[in-house]
Amino acid sequence: MKNRFLNKTLTKVLLLVLVFMGSSFPTTTHAQLPTARQMAKKLTLGWNLGNMLEAVWMGKTYKATTYQRTIDSVKLAGFNTVRLPVAWFYHSDTVTNVIDPVWFAHVKEMVDLCINDSMYVLMNTHWDNGWLDAHINVKDSALVNARQRAHWTQIANYFKDYDEHLMFASANEPPVSNATQMSILLSYHKTFINAVRATGGNNSSRTLIVQGPSTDIDKTYSLMNTMPKDQISGRLMVEVHYYTPSQFCLLNSDADWGKMFYYWGQGNHSTTDTIRNATWGEESDMDKTLNKIKTKFIDNGIPVIIGEYGAFRKNLSNVSPPSSQELHNASILSWYKYFVKSATQKGLITYCWDTGGIFNFTTGQVKDKDVLSSIKQAYNEAMPTAVNNVVDAKFKIYPNPFQTTFTLNADNMTGVKWVEITDLVGKMVESDNFQSGIHTLGSALKPGVYIVRVSGSNWSKSAKVIKR
Repeated sequence: MKNRFLNKTLTKVLLLVLVFMGSSFPTTTHAQLPTARQMAKKLTLGWNLGNMLEAVWMGKTYKATTYQRTIDSVKLAGFNTVRLPVAWFYHSDTVTNVIDPVWFAHVKEMVDLCINDSMYVLMNTHWDNGWLDAHINVKDSALVNARQRAHWTQIANYFKDYDEHLMFASANEPPVSNATQMSILLSYHKTFINAVRATGGNNSSRTLIVQGPSTDIDKTYSLMNTMPKDQISGRLMVEVHYYTPSQFCLLNSDADWGKMFYYWGQGNHSTTDTIRNATWGEESDMDKTLNKIKTKFIDNGIPVIIGEYGAFRKNLSNVSPPSSQELHNASILSWYKYFVKSATQKGLITYCWDTGGIFNFTTGQVKDKDVLSSIKQAYNEAMPTAVNNVVDAKFKIYPNPFQTTFTLNADNMTGVKWVEITDLVGKMVESDNFQSGIHTLGSALKPGVYIVRVSGSNWSKSAKVIKR
């Protein structure tokens, strides 16, 4: 019994050493990944898998493969990047901070589903019982930094061989309202960056995302006057969220500080139900707010993502006095159209929030075709050149399956920039920069299934190949 206890103790000590001193071990040398600005050019429309990896009530019953149809539908709808909100603290030993390996495997399954569909993945630490959000103060900062270091050392080591299709984000919506809290939040971001970089390999140059105070644009504009220091330049993005005006986008009952808005945007105000018309946060206000984040960061070479946005329908059937459901629905679609178009034109990368309202998370079917159509139409209007390139992008692969090499015929493609081949876990195994033409590839590949991705500046096309 004593020896068995000693073995368990030594195992736990060794695991803790690996967590906190991961940088002391040799790592494989990898090529530098693209810069954050290069990554920003690759990201088009973004989508959130809601709380499916953050919902603590799911415990260990979660199975990523349940969402295969949903991820496929998201890809087919035109999205090429997915934000995965993740809980880590809930699935860890809260004393040693060691994350459950079973949970790691579940998260990996979901990451792989997205990458195998040729999408980029942004993976974060979400609210996660508020272990970071509720402790942005001097008293708790040492404990939070220690946990931040422990979690991200493990996460980064687990995913270190993934290529640029995987990005890490420090937090979710850290509530900050003054300069002192901003300084503490920057220390949490710095710990996150240092932990990831220390694991080496692809993590040495991976794009990382840090959140502005409360992910609020106005607060970020006024309080985030410096970026956390990174040992490699040009690999950071800033994240904010957008649910404005909150009385229209989020509020589902009247509050003491304001009433719900049912109607938003030019041509959508009610002449009879005037108390429910938006009085702020409409088109001109939206443009001014988005311009703030553009001028402060994007114009200075720092890409910005809007990691969450949305305006959610209200059921007005039982409202007294009667209100117009039709006019409210038109307002919702106008909000999505105007927001996505305005944000995209300013260079912001948008990720719509979805908890099953747009896509059915079980069947993958589109539940709200109107909202989805509004998002896609707005993006297409803001990026007409990119859309034309995608339409023209066609290539042929033969033979498939193949035994020695395969031929990639890209003669019919417009604006080809590069080709890359990845395995099913997202690791790049072959790549080449080239223009349209016929290319022979795959000679160095081992037998297996691979993803061939051909890309331009603002588009990508992919196909699976099999080597016998």
